[in-house]
Amino acid sequence: MQTSLMFMGTPEFALPSLERLAADGWPIAAVVTQPDRPRGRGQSRVAPPVKDAALRLGLPVLQPERVRDPAFLDTCRALAPDVIVVAAFGQILPAALLEIPRFGCINVHPSLLPKYRGAAPMNWTLIRGESVTGVTIMRMNEAMDAGDILIQEETPIDPREDYGALHDRLAILGAGLLARALDGIVSGTLAGTPQNPSGATFAPKIGREDGLIRWDAPADAVVNLIRGLSPTPGAWTRCDGKILKVFRAEASPGPVADTPGTVGEATPRGLPVTVRGGRVCLTEVQMENKKRLPIRDFLRGQRLASGSRLG
Repeated sequence: MQTSLMFMGTPEFALPSLERLAADGWPIAAVVTQPDRPRGRGQSRVAPPVKDAALRLGLPVLQPERVRDPAFLDTCRALAPDVIVVAAFGQILPAALLEIPRFGCINVHPSLLPKYRGAAPMNWTLIRGESVTGVTIMRMNEAMDAGDILIQEETPIDPREDYGALHDRLAILGAGLLARALDGIVSGTLAGTPQNPSGATFAPKIGREDGLIRWDAPADAVVNLIRGLSPTPGAWTRCDGKILKVFRAEASPGPVADTPGTVGEATPRGLPVTVRGGRVCLTEVQMENKKRLPIRDFLRGQRLASGSRLG
């Protein structure tokens, strides 16, 4: 008797896991994802990436507004999956759903749990300057990211790696770990290990103010914030009364006398801005309502005099 599963995911992070399950021949009873949402200036409804992938793979798609709705739970009971796989789905699963599969619900989480529980683990891992991260496959319970660890694998973080690059790398790593975990669960050879709650840290959803660049911070902290929010949602500051997003920058420590936020003379390396104990060279930016540009191209159309201030 084959083991059937239900897959729950929404953004691009979930795609490698879904595609790996399909490629490995797992019987997928349904793919559950968030409803289509209005996007862009025209507010036309756009399907989530997982829906597009599921339809391409010929899999049935469910899009409940709320997974707690009795009608959706009845549908899941009727499908009777042996295991539910969750990868960045976007809703908290109720106990009534967690109890349906006989092998439980397992989650692909992009951090080394118990560190960075929550909605934005990859962003906060970079913002806080970690040098190592990883992926955890865990068995879900009703608490947020607190279930038993099934498999965990760590990976070093390159000092120049940003959120976009780390996201793609951990999504692929997670798909491979998921395949191993499912084999172990079904064969009965994989047992979970409880998390140590004393080591838990949290990674809440990124808000707009989290992206504000504070030029009075040290150079490394400013660069880590920019890395952790690039390419989305983007760290930002104010320039001539408009929002300026910064996507790439390099730290340049050393003594400075200028007020934090002061712009220096552009160099081949980038546009230096004074921070606490040094400078940060901006190398890729985007002015409000304009294109994202390398700093050299940006300065051709935007005059920023030496001595002017950001922020």
